[in-house]
Amino acid sequence: MAKRGGFPGGMGGFGGMNMNQLMKQAKKMQEDMEKTQEELQEKTFEASAGGNAISVKVSGAKEIKEIKIQKDVVDPEDVEMLEDLILTCVNEALRKVDAAQSQSFGKYNIPGLM
Repeated sequence: MAKRGGFPGGMGGFGGMNMNQLMKQAKKMQEDMEKTQEELQEKTFEASAGGNAISVKVSGAKEIKEIKIQKDVVDPEDVEMLEDLILTCVNEALRKVDAAQSQSFGKYNIPGLM
């Protein structure tokens, strides 16, 4: 009588890999990803704008840690320019965090992750 249902090749139908091996690999990948995330969160990313008139430091967890403004940039008549420089600087620092995350997690090659 012909065998019906089940996985091709029996229970180890994932290219000869059994479910136990698959679960071990998934657990290791999860641990590696958690470690990578922790390492990223501990890093500091820096950006500057206006010829270093403004500088910002951001953690890998996207928390602003420091903003430095050179005194000669502060002009009460042109607050808008200062605001623009700060926005530019903060956004660039956050883009650096995103790029580092994409690069770090890209090695895991999981569809839909990033």
